[in-house]
Amino acid sequence: MKYNVYLRVTDILLKFQSTDRSRAELAARLLKLVGVNAEVKKESGRNGWRVIAYTDKMAGGHEKLRKALAEIVRMAMENRWVDADKAERWLEKLERGRVLREGWPKYYVGLTSGGALLVKYETTNSGNLEREVQWLEKMGLKRGVHFSVKTPEGGKAGYVSILSEGLAYAAYLSVHGKDEQQRRLAADFVEYILERAEREGDDVHEKVKKIIEEGKAWGSLTLKGFVKEFEVDGRKYVVKVIDGGAEIEESRGGKKFLRIRITAEVDGVRREYVITYSRRRASNVAEGRATARADAPGGREAGAERLAAVIEALTGKRPRVYRKSDGTIETEYGREHLDGFMRYKELADAIMRWLEETGRR
Repeated sequence: MKYNVYLRVTDILLKFQSTDRSRAELAARLLKLVGVNAEVKKESGRNGWRVIAYTDKMAGGHEKLRKALAEIVRMAMENRWVDADKAERWLEKLERGRVLREGWPKYYVGLTSGGALLVKYETTNSGNLEREVQWLEKMGLKRGVHFSVKTPEGGKAGYVSILSEGLAYAAYLSVHGKDEQQRRLAADFVEYILERAEREGDDVHEKVKKIIEEGKAWGSLTLKGFVKEFEVDGRKYVVKVIDGGAEIEESRGGKKFLRIRITAEVDGVRREYVITYSRRRASNVAEGRATARADAPGGREAGAERLAAVIEALTGKRPRVYRKSDGTIETEYGREHLDGFMRYKELADAIMRWLEETGRR
C-alpha cells in the first residue's frame, strides 16, 4: 500500500486515498497493525475513500514507521523545505514515541500565573463530560474532593478540573488501590498526565512529577522503629519513634479536628507529642498546632525544641516555633508537614479522611 506524507504548517499528515473502499479498509488495517489507529472516511463531495493520521497518532506507532517518518522530516529540514525548529519538534515526538493515548480525552496540563498546577479537560459535549466523570469515579477519585466539574451550558464549554490532591491521590491508588483493576486505571491516568506534562516543558513536567512521587509515597513508610540522626545549626539530634497514630475528633459545634499522636525519644528523652490540625474559617487552609508542656524535662523551650526535631526528622520540614504573650510556646504546622505525615501508614488513612471530610485546599 502506498501512503502520501505531507509536512504541513502545524503537523505531519499521512494520507491514503482510493475509489475502492475495500482498499481503503485494508490501508486502515495495516496502519493499525503498526500501532496507528486510523478510520476509513468517505471523501466529502467525491466518489472516494480516505484514511488519514496526524503527528500524535503516528508518534505512538511502530518504531520502524516512526524512523521512516523521521527520515522524511530530516530530508525536508536539510533541504530547507521546513523550518528547523518545527522539524526538531516533530523529530522529538517521533523519536520518543510520545503520543496522546488513543481514546483518551485531551487534558490541558500547565501552570497558572501563580505556579499552581492546572489539569483540565474542556468540552461542549455534556455526554463526553459525564463519561469522563464516571471514569474518574470508577478509578476512585471523588467529585468535589479530587476534581471539580462544570456542566456545558448555552453552547459554552464545560470542564473537569483535576486538583493537585486528586492527581496525588490517583498516584496513591496506582500503588495502593483496592484491586488490580483500580491500580491499573490509576496508573494509566497518572502516566498519561505525566506524558502530557512532559510535552509542556520542564517546569510543568517537574511539578507533575513531584506531585505524583508524593502521592505514591503516601503510606509507604512506618513510624514504629523510625530512627534518624541529623544536625541543625551545629547541634546533633537522634530521633527514635516508638509509636504513633491519628484520629478525627468532632467538637460539639460539628467542627472536625485531626489529632496526630507521636511517641518518640529525642536524645534519650521519651515523650508523647500531640499535634492538632484544624481548618481556618475564612480560607479553609489546613493548619496544625502543638503547645509545649511546662512539665517537659528542661522546660517548655527544651520540649518545643525536641518536638521540632521529631517533626523535621519525619517530614523534612522544621515547624515554626514561637512564644505567645502569656509565656506559652507553640509550634505551628502547614500543609507541607501534613503531606510529610501522609508518608506513614499509621497516619495516612486518617489524614486523607479528614481532608476529604473538611474540604481539600
